[in-house]
Amino acid sequence: MNRPEHTDLATVDRRRFLRGSAVALALPWLESMAAAWPATGAKAKRRRLACVYFPDGVPMPLAEDPAYEDWSWFPHGSGKDYRFTKCFEPLASMREEFTVFSGLSHPAVRDVHGHSNADQFLTGVDTGAKGDYRNGISLDQVFAAHAGDQTRHGSMVLSTDGGTGTPRGAHTLSFTRTGRAIPAEHRPKRIFDTLFLKKDGEAARRLARSQSALDELMEDARALRGSLSAADRESLDEYLESVRETELRVEKAKRWAQIPLPKVKADHLNLDVTLEEPRLYLQTMYELMVLAFRTDSTRTASYQIGRENGVGRSDILSRAVDLPLSHQLSHDTKNPGGWEKFSTYCRFLNEEFGRFVSKLKDIPEPGGDGSMLDHSLLLFGSASSAFHLSRNYPLILAGGKDMGFRHGQYVNLVGDNAYGGSWSGGQEPWQREFTHEDRPLADLYLTMLQRLGVETDTFAGSTTPLEGV
Repeated sequence: MNRPEHTDLATVDRRRFLRGSAVALALPWLESMAAAWPATGAKAKRRRLACVYFPDGVPMPLAEDPAYEDWSWFPHGSGKDYRFTKCFEPLASMREEFTVFSGLSHPAVRDVHGHSNADQFLTGVDTGAKGDYRNGISLDQVFAAHAGDQTRHGSMVLSTDGGTGTPRGAHTLSFTRTGRAIPAEHRPKRIFDTLFLKKDGEAARRLARSQSALDELMEDARALRGSLSAADRESLDEYLESVRETELRVEKAKRWAQIPLPKVKADHLNLDVTLEEPRLYLQTMYELMVLAFRTDSTRTASYQIGRENGVGRSDILSRAVDLPLSHQLSHDTKNPGGWEKFSTYCRFLNEEFGRFVSKLKDIPEPGGDGSMLDHSLLLFGSASSAFHLSRNYPLILAGGKDMGFRHGQYVNLVGDNAYGGSWSGGQEPWQREFTHEDRPLADLYLTMLQRLGVETDTFAGSTTPLEGV
């Protein structure tokens, strides 16, 4: 193949790709591009949305329980002066970058068992506990319809289990306008290939003979550097290094996929599961979202860390902190050390979400002010709180300072430890009567959509944006 003698901004196409015979690598925004492509002006406002879901609720010991002070998921207090529990300690350095919420849930499903609610986390639709099933458009897809035509991929739909799952047992957070589940991808290599590889068979064969997907691109990259400013050269080098690191992670995950799991005494487990390194797997999925945002391959992402009810690949993520199956942790809180174990797992989830937040904070907004985090909204939460309880969703919203969000606070709408505790063998929390009614979560979602630039006055029945955020 004849290669060009020189690569400059004029020869890099308008979609900003370096191209080899086997791969096409999206570039980050570079200052020098503004002059070459004035129509895409460097000051163009970009908004991004990532929604991340985890199953099984969170630890909520009662206030009189000795575990309450340290091992409750929800912080203590409210407003700017709230206090972290040990669950939140990994997020302490980023306190000013996010808001914690309590007292929000979807009214339509508050009386539904908590394991039936992941399907409607981003839709707010009454999916019901049994019988006929219907759903509606999810939050991420509303935004994707607004911003998706500006990027190569309208949205990025990920999960740890993959596919769609079943009604009331979804493996995906994302639903179309007609309520159809959008299949989620769970294989890091497949995600990477979707972002960066050409699809023809010959390209794949050439790539298989290469040590790296980047090998064929480095010559063009080195030539391109000569056309860039010093700042852009530094940005390009740092970006290519991050792509290389992600590629290595993905290749490691691919190698693990060829190794069968050891046999264990757990009949309900799928022994073909490939999460042998759960922390690395979770980090890789987050890193792929960072790369997708950084390359402007998409501005919308959803990631379901696990399906509900403890059935599936995701149930072994708790091995990252040397604990039993994650779903079982939520059932064992009355056992000695139960609250601490469940909280330790939730602390791990908070830590890895915090790493995601930190990465976007450390990347300058391409062609704009502040960081990529300032121009991105990151939602992290679950559709149940205490044991199977479909109320008082545990929620964190990070980023979006450029959109007017004021962080560093705990928006506590329920007071201390509302509906806390676990199953004692009698009535489960979700079956009990409550005098307090949560505020509709759709109020927050409507607020998010409006500040993301979507022209809408309603979402999932809400017409009232959430104030004070």
